[in-house]
Amino acid sequence: MSYDPQFAKIGEVLVHEGLITEKELESALSEQKNKKDKLGNILVSQGVITEDELATAFSLQANCKKLTEDELLKAPEEIVKLIPEDFARQNNILALKKTSDSIYVAIEDPEDVSTLDAIKKLVNLKPEVFVSGKTAIKNAIDQLYERVKKSGEVESAISNIKIVKGNEEGGDELDLGSEKVSAKDAPFVKLVNLILTEAIKEDSSDVHIEPGRDEVNVRIRVDGVLVKIMTPPASSLNGIVTRIKILSKLNIAEHRLPQDGRMKIKTDSRDIDVRVSILPTVHGEKVVLRLLGSGKLSLNLSNLGFPDKKLQTFKKWIGQPYGMIIISGPTGSGKSTTLYAALQEIHSEGINITTVEDPVEYQLAGINQVQMHDEIGLNFSASLRSILRQDPDVLLIGEIRDEETANIAVKFSMTGHLVFSTVHANDATSTILRLLDLGIPPFLLGSSLNLVMAQRLVRTIDKDYNEVYNPTKEELDLIDFPKSKIKSTKFHRGIPHRSNHNTGYKGRTAIHEIMEVDSTIKKLIFDGADQTDIKAAAMKNGMTPLRDAGIEKIINGTSSIDEIIRATVEDI
Repeated sequence: MSYDPQFAKIGEVLVHEGLITEKELESALSEQKNKKDKLGNILVSQGVITEDELATAFSLQANCKKLTEDELLKAPEEIVKLIPEDFARQNNILALKKTSDSIYVAIEDPEDVSTLDAIKKLVNLKPEVFVSGKTAIKNAIDQLYERVKKSGEVESAISNIKIVKGNEEGGDELDLGSEKVSAKDAPFVKLVNLILTEAIKEDSSDVHIEPGRDEVNVRIRVDGVLVKIMTPPASSLNGIVTRIKILSKLNIAEHRLPQDGRMKIKTDSRDIDVRVSILPTVHGEKVVLRLLGSGKLSLNLSNLGFPDKKLQTFKKWIGQPYGMIIISGPTGSGKSTTLYAALQEIHSEGINITTVEDPVEYQLAGINQVQMHDEIGLNFSASLRSILRQDPDVLLIGEIRDEETANIAVKFSMTGHLVFSTVHANDATSTILRLLDLGIPPFLLGSSLNLVMAQRLVRTIDKDYNEVYNPTKEELDLIDFPKSKIKSTKFHRGIPHRSNHNTGYKGRTAIHEIMEVDSTIKKLIFDGADQTDIKAAAMKNGMTPLRDAGIEKIINGTSSIDEIIRATVEDI
């Protein structure tokens, strides 16, 4: 008798496909008599087969297609919400698409007749079946119904929009906690408040409002990575942009030129300074809002990811009476947070600390902070010339970006002041080359530098949702993981979950490359040595490259191989 999976029981299909043995089937059938559970569930719980293998067997039995989680996530929100969320969760079923007389659903067991009958009565359409694994459907339900909720809020916010008036009450302070929006107010007020509230709730650093042909993508940057939170229709773009322009006192009639502005948001717990950048694109104006002071700032050096030895080194140099300490890295690598923590560490009544910043990201008690205003001529170099007359002991310069600022910083450090600053460079050695490139003479740079530190932020594995696994040889080779430490290392990776935006990561920590500018490196700078020689001398002196610092985070279970590869380059 020939085998036809469509006329076989699920156990027979699994045996015939080589997924289980006859003995394993008998054992599961025996357990089924006691547990009264479905055979497939018992085999999965015993670890005999995976959910994916069970879904494969069901798809053969029912002659229907098996879908992955990624395919499920493509389901349109307007179809998903045809099935009430409670019913979908209770029965682990998801609506994917519909025709005039049918609704296509993803289900674990295509033979679950009672659930399919209930669907037919619920939506008055004939159910057509796809098969997927239990966890894949559950994860898709979590994400898609979350999107449905958000799109519902958006729909209510932008309903009945006909015209946007440009004479709405403006101001530079928006109180999300207490602002009452009446029915007559523009619905865009609600929509912009919704976007900002979501961004603040998730402790994001940026909001990107990006126009497309048919819809607007709203994404927020959480732990350094952009996450989509909603997709209002393209017709809502002008209203959103106009509302933001009004709040940030920009020209609402100008749509062809870039504009920059700012506003302040008050919440129950904190005030947030928002920098607004508007850029014209082919589909309309793109808005980026940078939220300063929105993240959970921990101004304590011991909480910033320093290993003990590096922390001791850093504390030693920030405690010196004069010299220059430079932190380098790209935008968003935590340079400002580290500098603020260093100022808090050395702050006392006995010293005068002054900062020159653009922008002032966090206000620190007991420290004099100066905000740049280029439009009135108050730039770094102009401020620094005045600050010298204010008798500072410690000076923080937000960023060295031109020759004049660089020379003032060096002269400050050589006249009895401790100077902190940042430079955009890839690593510690290229920071020295960048400062030389800005026009600082080598003999002055070598004499003034105390310490150069390159920094990156890497995402940390979610403590609540993670697993131990064995990486492949390719993964280990890709990061050049030390062979001597493979056996002793427990490799962790995050498990995607709704609470971590389905990334498996929650929070960030810093990795550091610290170069102490000792007499050897000073001489190399004086002699005009190249980057390779300086790096070799620094490593001989105990400097750990960024990639190696990242590998330490893998070994202690803080981060993953994928994340360190994403954040660092191979050390050559």
